[in-house]
Amino acid sequence: MTSVSTTQGEFHHQHHFKSADHQYASSKQGIWLFLCTEILMFGGLFVGYLIYHSLYPEVFKNGSHTLDWKLGAVNTVVLLFSSFTMAAAISYVQKGKHQLATIMLALTIACAAIFMVVKYFEYTHKFHVGTVPGKFSLVDPICGKGGGREKCETKVSALLKDKAAMEANHVSAEEATKLQAVISQPKWEMFYGFYFVMTGLHGIHVLAGAGLIFWVMVKSMRKTVGPAFYTPVEGVGLFWHVVDLVWIYLFPLLYLVG
Repeated sequence: MTSVSTTQGEFHHQHHFKSADHQYASSKQGIWLFLCTEILMFGGLFVGYLIYHSLYPEVFKNGSHTLDWKLGAVNTVVLLFSSFTMAAAISYVQKGKHQLATIMLALTIACAAIFMVVKYFEYTHKFHVGTVPGKFSLVDPICGKGGGREKCETKVSALLKDKAAMEANHVSAEEATKLQAVISQPKWEMFYGFYFVMTGLHGIHVLAGAGLIFWVMVKSMRKTVGPAFYTPVEGVGLFWHVVDLVWIYLFPLLYLVG
């Protein structure tokens, strides 16, 4: 089914296309090409992750134990539900049910907001505890600048020595044991480098997707999309499904690898 109607007066294609169907096909092809570049970008990160995981399996195992898989599971369910609401919105737009389409799009944006709020709590806890990559994991970021990083104290080790700080940052005895296992391995910051880069890049895509969904939601409210023309809604929907698909791979690789 095309997203345009060739009935005169309903939709006029751009002058550089042969027909409305030609414009629709070209738009879909462009969207798919763009999504291929997105998959290639994340694919490079996945390949890097697999290579370093094979070199430092204990680092990745211990690092994954410090992640809250329950929060990751909640975000997985939220994104899966958002895929449903996005698909429903496209269907309603195609049928001309703009009010229902707008509701579904608003629910999709709400799911994106819930996802980012959960990530906010995850990120802030890791910054407070010190399970972050590179120099940010050190008490003194300047320490070890010219080498000898192994002599520098990390924020995690300093935290584990201070019971008051552990209580203030809601670090339980179980989590303290997991953190101790993490810092017992050399190059432990590597896991958190992958974690923040991969989930951070995905989070940027979630925010971008939410912005695009708001854009098509306004179009739906103004009824500038409908049975005769719904290419923007369908294109944004494809982008959102890819964002959800990437998370389906990130969740087990980061949270369940151990």
